[in-house]
Amino acid sequence: MANWVVGRTIEHVTVNDERSLRRHVAGPQDFINRVTGLTVTDAQRRGKFLWLPVTESHETDANRALLVHLGMSGQLLVASDGQPAPRHERLRFDLSPAPSDTGEQLPEQLRFVDQRIFGGMLLDPLVPSPQGGGSVPEHAAHIALDPLDPMFDTAVFHAALRRKKTGIKRALLDQGLISGIGNIYADEALWAAQLHWAAPTETMTAAKTQRLIEACQAVMRRALDAGGTSFDSLYVNVNGESGYFARSLNAYGRAGKPCDRCGAPIERVKFMNRSSYFCPVCQRKR
Repeated sequence: MANWVVGRTIEHVTVNDERSLRRHVAGPQDFINRVTGLTVTDAQRRGKFLWLPVTESHETDANRALLVHLGMSGQLLVASDGQPAPRHERLRFDLSPAPSDTGEQLPEQLRFVDQRIFGGMLLDPLVPSPQGGGSVPEHAAHIALDPLDPMFDTAVFHAALRRKKTGIKRALLDQGLISGIGNIYADEALWAAQLHWAAPTETMTAAKTQRLIEACQAVMRRALDAGGTSFDSLYVNVNGESGYFARSLNAYGRAGKPCDRCGAPIERVKFMNRSSYFCPVCQRKR
């Protein structure tokens, strides 16, 4: 995202669906008035929150951010002016011209697309991060660091994990404990670490936690390298390309297929209105 928007000024805002601005309590017109003319200085993410710190041209530092809650289906996409509007486009930002590394002009627009409208945007003040590592938007301060963050501390996570007294997969999906891990990546990380999804967190040793975090980091890096996980045409990355991580999944969605490690059939069980996929041999509950 940073390569596409940093240094560019928001010249115009189009609101196609006011529901995507319900978190901006002052209303859509206030959002338009306050965001127009701001320049993006960075792009950061934590869990399902993505934010673009912004500043006015005469200011020396940014103390606000355009905060995006992605919800279940929210996406920020860059597009050229002539490209057709996606079916579920809710907000559109016209950006100042800027050249790419090759000298060609970058796409002129940033579009917020959200099929289910669980996500949304607001202009939010930046506050010191409770976990360290600089500033975060006020409404995202409760979200924990993700395993790829340089400030992530496995020992601190282990201590918090032991206090949770829940199942390990539930803990991985707790955004107040660790962020960036959804249902798919949790199953993949637990398969890689050879841990049962329902293993009690209070039984986790430091060595098991270290193995789990290393597995989470490896899964997330592989997913990033593959452009994310796309199961249909709706889910694409910032420039509209599909992600291909689904092609290399070891557990998720593979019920009945042989485990790539031991050959036993992968099992599927109901979990929190979703599903968990695991190997009953490699991930035996102790």
